[in-house]
Amino acid sequence: MSPAAIEIDLLIEARWVVPVEPHAVVLDNHAVAIDGGRIEAVLPIAEARAAYAPRERVELGEHALIPGLVNSHTHNPMTLLRGLADDLPLMTWLQQHIWPAEAKVIGPEFVRDGVELAVAEMLRGGTTCANENYFFPDVIGATYRRLGFRAVVGLPVIEFPTAWAKSQDEYFERAGEVHDSFRGDGLVGTAFAPHAPYTVSDDSFERIRVLADQLDIPVHLHLHETATEVEEEKKKSGLRPFQRLQKLGLVNDRLIAVHMTQVTEGEIAACAEAGVSVVHCPESNLKLASGFCPAEKLRRAGVNLALGTDGCASNNDLDMVSEIRTAAILAKAVAGDAAAFDAAYALRAATLNGARAIGLEDRIGSIEPGKQADLAAVRLTDIETQPLFHIASQLAYAAGRHQVTDVWIAGRRKLAARELIGLDPTEVLAKAHAWRERIAAFS
Repeated sequence: MSPAAIEIDLLIEARWVVPVEPHAVVLDNHAVAIDGGRIEAVLPIAEARAAYAPRERVELGEHALIPGLVNSHTHNPMTLLRGLADDLPLMTWLQQHIWPAEAKVIGPEFVRDGVELAVAEMLRGGTTCANENYFFPDVIGATYRRLGFRAVVGLPVIEFPTAWAKSQDEYFERAGEVHDSFRGDGLVGTAFAPHAPYTVSDDSFERIRVLADQLDIPVHLHLHETATEVEEEKKKSGLRPFQRLQKLGLVNDRLIAVHMTQVTEGEIAACAEAGVSVVHCPESNLKLASGFCPAEKLRRAGVNLALGTDGCASNNDLDMVSEIRTAAILAKAVAGDAAAFDAAYALRAATLNGARAIGLEDRIGSIEPGKQADLAAVRLTDIETQPLFHIASQLAYAAGRHQVTDVWIAGRRKLAARELIGLDPTEVLAKAHAWRERIAAFS
């Protein structure tokens, strides 16, 4: 360290830094300098030690340091419904089991405790940001804020009464209130979250289009999840759901289209031209037999393709490390091309592409100066990831979430040597057990 060394909060030294941008680059023996929650520099360790005087130094000689993973579609309060109604088709699962169960338990306490459980799980898997879609977004956002976890919280709209709102007007009134409560927040943002075309009216979609433009926020919805959804919409309106959204002016660069297992070549081209982001949830789609998102076709067309877990009631975990692997190998099978959806792109889909989808590309998703220090360290010296030839391949195809040892969000450490910081696992588990007893009593 030189006499003129710059004081900073934190210096993380890693055996490998995988910045994601530039694409497919791996930096050997590099450090990330962090101050005020932001990345100041990425440079070789020797140079970093000469240039900076950190108040804290973390040495990760066995690790790859990656951007924190972005879960671009999830329903995190549903962690408390994990495994409740497995091995059923989507609409049977949803209408006969999940919605009735939710009707009996949903409320602020259920939502708060479910999000706490989800945050604990996500941090232990290297996820630092979630694109959330559930009721009681006020409680969801407040819980994320309290726990120091980054999230975009969905403002739900659906055409039937729920515990959150009883009428169309109330959904929009409450959406405005929640958006205003998080305006300018450093960690929590908002998006409109109309459930799906089959549960949302044209009138509601038109209001969403106008308000999303006024508030400058994304629109996050399930779209073309199953063949049945598409066929029923065609019978009802004569249009495919995507065509209906085009007619209503919602196919634009604010749209986050989740699932998209049933898409035509024309729809793929339209997504690319309009700047739509598609969120691929491979494990949920596989488990519910919903179909196969043509991920490689979307990638080749230039569509921004992100990854999500969906909710724990349909997946049944929030493991983005596993989702990366599943997305990559499934894309190869669907495309009939072993070179499709390569390891470096899979990691990008789970980080920078996710950040872009939710409007946070300028803040997170890559390890670059000026961005927020949302980072995860993956230990690669375990038996399961040896011998090591290619870092990106090992991260995509061999590593497991149990190898995530340390996590930072905005430069604040949230996981240290596998131990959660700011969350009591005993308390989180006690709440989960209590909800299990309550839900099991009527299920």
